[in-house]
Amino acid sequence: MITHRLPLFLIGWAAAALLLGVLYLWQRRTRDATAVDAGWAGAVAGLAVLYGILGPGDAAHRIAIAIMGGVENLRLAAVVVARIGNGEDSRYRDLRARWAAKGREQLTFATFYQAQAAVAVVLSIPFLLATFDRHHGLQPLAWLGVGIWIVAAAGEALADRQLAQFKANPANKGKTMRYGLWSLSRHPNYFFQTLTWFAYGLVAVSAPWGWLGFSSYLIILFLVLFVTGIPPAEAASLRSRGDDYRRYQTETNAFIPWFPRRKSTPS
Repeated sequence: MITHRLPLFLIGWAAAALLLGVLYLWQRRTRDATAVDAGWAGAVAGLAVLYGILGPGDAAHRIAIAIMGGVENLRLAAVVVARIGNGEDSRYRDLRARWAAKGREQLTFATFYQAQAAVAVVLSIPFLLATFDRHHGLQPLAWLGVGIWIVAAAGEALADRQLAQFKANPANKGKTMRYGLWSLSRHPNYFFQTLTWFAYGLVAVSAPWGWLGFSSYLIILFLVLFVTGIPPAEAASLRSRGDDYRRYQTETNAFIPWFPRRKSTPS
């Protein structure tokens, strides 16, 4: 048991850096950086469990955050692992070519991998804070967080499964999915993933400095809405599906699930 936050935070950072360092060496050997996404999610999951084991707080809080953070992010890592071996992800293939042209391919990849470790550690702050909560048993807001997490984790898993089934059908190649949760949001997986981070903040909020746990939710929300989530996904869909996806944009909310908009009819 570690009784101060900073030493536990540094131990977590060292563990994440080690994991991403090993995956960097794997990338050097295979020339495939796809596994970095699994490494990032695996690092987040591992930090939730590590903090839950080593933190000094009440057992209920440590167990709750370890299960929530561990299960959700291990599932995300497993989704990426299933793609390994089918060729390098196009994002990293493009980055590899760009960095190689500048003569700093592996140096930049090494920096990139460690940056992923640092991001994982920063986002793990609600896990760290929750394990220092010495209240006996979960508080009402923490129970609310657990309930929201159950709904959000189930919703994200369902959205991913629906999309995977749609893509597995060759008849759907070049088409836009419009059923299930994807009829209510163009990115239901991102919506529910973001909601899990809000739930982590609720579980941590009664701990000392627990309100800082919501910083991870705000970071994830910003990234999804404006940087690495919806914008590149929408751009890629427009390139591959053109007018069909433009119609989907007019009919369906981008983020928050809601009823489809009515199609206009000619007068």
